[in-house]
Order: sequence, then C-alpha cells, then structure tokens
Amino acid sequence: MVRILSLVHIMGGIVMLFGLALLAPIAVSWGLADGALSAYEETLVGCLGGGLVVWGATRVFRRELSSHDGFLLVVMIWVGLPAIGMLPLYLQIPGLSITDAYFEAASGLTATGATVLSGLDQLPPSLNLWRAILHWIGGLGIIVLSVAILPMLGVGGRQLYRAEIPGPFKDTRLTPRITETAKGFWVIYIAFTVACILAYRVFGMDWMDAVIHAFSTMSLGGFSSHDASFAYFNSPALEAVAMVFMVIAGLSFVTHFSAWKGRSIAPYLRAPEARLFVSLLVLSGFGLAFFLWMNDVYATFPTALRFAFFNTFSVATTQGFSNTDYSTWPVFAPLWMLLLGAFCTCSGSAGGGIKMIRVLLMAKQMYREVTLLLHPSARVPLKVGGQVVPNQIVFAVLAFMSFYGLSIVVLVLLLALSGLDLLTALSAALACINNTGPGLGQVGPSGTFAVLNDYQTWLCTLGMLLGRLEVFTLIVVFSPQFWRE
Repeated sequence: MVRILSLVHIMGGIVMLFGLALLAPIAVSWGLADGALSAYEETLVGCLGGGLVVWGATRVFRRELSSHDGFLLVVMIWVGLPAIGMLPLYLQIPGLSITDAYFEAASGLTATGATVLSGLDQLPPSLNLWRAILHWIGGLGIIVLSVAILPMLGVGGRQLYRAEIPGPFKDTRLTPRITETAKGFWVIYIAFTVACILAYRVFGMDWMDAVIHAFSTMSLGGFSSHDASFAYFNSPALEAVAMVFMVIAGLSFVTHFSAWKGRSIAPYLRAPEARLFVSLLVLSGFGLAFFLWMNDVYATFPTALRFAFFNTFSVATTQGFSNTDYSTWPVFAPLWMLLLGAFCTCSGSAGGGIKMIRVLLMAKQMYREVTLLLHPSARVPLKVGGQVVPNQIVFAVLAFMSFYGLSIVVLVLLLALSGLDLLTALSAALACINNTGPGLGQVGPSGTFAVLNDYQTWLCTLGMLLGRLEVFTLIVVFSPQFWRE
C-alpha cells in the first residue's frame, strides 16, 4: 500500500503540471472568444485542485523509485492522463460520448492521430489547439518531460526513463545525469518545433494552422484542424516542409542530441538506423510513384511523385497526414505504406512501430543463424554500427517481436469477431498499435474511427496504449511476477 501511495503522490504532481498545458488554449479561447473557455477553466481547476489535494495528502509516502515503480507509474500516467485530456472535448462537443472522448485524448497523447471527430473546420480553434498540444506533449513522452522536472517532486528519474524511452537500448545515457539527458531532448524538440512553425508560416499557413500542424508534425501525431488534412492547403511547398520535419522527428533524438553536443553531422552519417530509415523512405517514394504512374492513377510522373512521396513519408513515419484518399489506390500501395509504418522509424524517435533497429537486429540474427548452420563451430558476433550487441538484447528483441505479433493477431481477431470486415480490422489494429492514425476500409484517410462501436473503440484504444508503451511495459504490470516481488 505504501508503494502505491508513493506513486499516487507523484501522479498528483504530474496532474498539476499537465493542467498547466491548459493555459495555452485558455489564452487562445479568451482572445478569440470562441466559446470554449469554460471547458478549459473547469478542467484546469480540477487538475490543480485535485492534483494538489492528492499530492499533499500523500506527501509523507514520498520515496525513491524502484524499477518496479517506474513501470507501474508509466502505465498509471498513460492510462490516467487521457481521462483528464478528454475533459475539454467532452465538455465542449455536444453528443460526444465518454468512450469517444477518451479515445480522442488517448490518440492525442500517444501521438497516434486516429480521430472520431468530423467538422474540424468548425470546431473552436482553441479545441484544435488542445488536440495538437496533446500530441506535442505525448510525442517525445510525457515521462521524459516529467523526468526533466522530477527533482522538483523529490524522486529520481532513471526508472521512469528506462520504462518510457522506446527501443532496445534503454540503458544508454548521454549525460551523467538522466535529468540532463531528458532536458537535452526537450531543448532539441522545442527548437525543431519552433523551426517547423516558422517554416509553415513562411510557406502559407496562418499562425494558428502553423502551430497546430507543427505540433502534430514534430510529434508524428497527425491531428489536423481541417477534415481534409493536408489536402486543405493543396500546396506542394507546405508538403515539402512537412516531409522534412517528418524525417527529423522520425530520426532518433539520441542522434540529434549527439550531433548537437558535437556540433557535427557525423552522428547522422554513422547511425545505421538513420541511413536505412532515409533510404527506405526515398526508395519507397520513388517506387510507389512509378507504380501509381504505371497503373494510370496519375497522368504524369511528377504528379505521382508528389502524392506518393508525401503519403509514403506520412504513413511510414507514423505521421498520419494525407493530401489525398490513398485508400482508392491499387491495394498494394497503401498496404506497403502500412507495412513501412510498422518498423520504419528510428528507436528514440517520436514515431511508433517496432523501430528500424529491431528489424536490423533480426536481419543480422537471421544471417548469423544461417552462418552457424553452415559453420557450427564459427564464432559470429552480432554487430550494429561496429559495436557487438549482447545476446540478452537479441533475446529481448525476439521476445518483443513475439508479443508484438501476437498482440496484432489478437486485436484483429477480436475486431473481426465484432463484425468488422477483415481489411478494416487489420488496418485499424496496425494503425493503432503502430500509432499511425488512419487505416484502410471504413477507417481510411477520408473517414474517421467514429464508425466503430464502443467495444471496437476500446479495443483500438488498448492497441494505441500497447503501441506507445511498446507492449512490454503494459504487459509486465499485469504479470503475476510483478506483484509478487
């Protein structure tokens, strides 16, 4: 009980900090008089008041976190914060159910971008901003933000960082103190976001759209302030800006941090993940452009190139923007894009999926197994970037891939059992667990997830949380061993 109360104490502090994010939409709503002010004020009072009461009442239980505590707190935060983030949506949008409001907020915080809302162009601007803020906070990880300020709360941050940072190399530290690492990530994240806002503004967006879409772009989320997403702007220049920042957000922030500390681009050139990530994006863009042109989807190759590149980059990086309804393309193209979204982004990026490093490790492991079959006595170390990867990491990746695959199969079967057609069930499961956003079929880029019933919506919400927490973090909390130790 003391252990739980110590985590509740931290949750109280994080809820108060999360509530401060409401100040931005409050200012916008007040300035534009868009009618949503009371929804934010009520939520802010609840966050600050409720958080303060909980934090103060459990202060005597404050203590240093164990690794077990880190996993449990991460799950508590990612399950709990959407319940707070949904309140402005639930209070302001008539007829929005609790299920759909929670789904929308979870989609925002997990940077998935799947939406149940339509009529986005008519929503109060501050509400679209709040949706984008949820993306921006969740993009790099609310836990990393919390780690940066956890000394204020009186607890250490290494256990939270280890539970939250995506990828197999969770124990890599870039500075002697983990809080300095987290702060470094956020400085870079903020700098890129500001650059993205300015670039969008220069190439034609108004300031509100620039901020909303920059927050969505850098988080690789995908929420837009327009039902037509990027097709609303019909601007190749804005699409090019978006693709540049999609790539930046899809690269590892470990690599960004190393490049920033060393004032050199060498870390980008040395990182095997980065090379594969960019190469696969570019080759897929050209390949799908040629495929669409040859299938007479577009009359000219430059037109095919524009739409193939933007949508391939968007889905592969798990961004989720679209500038056309790609579900109408020959089925190979959108299926290939969804497959890329399952693994293309780099470990330590804002993207979802299993990450490129795991695919690289598995490819090298398969090559090693073939070599050992031919030469049983050979010693074949597995290396990535010139460094030997310990077998325990290889085994962990194998276990993760097994759980990941099993999770997709179970989600697809449960969705199909509820009556969804196979294409919709498969693409919805992939889009949610990879935090991509739009799928195909009934949940394609021209539709929304509002077509799902409550049971299907909760399954997709679970998929988003599984993907954002990389399966293991959520599963380990429900294992009997976790509670026995």
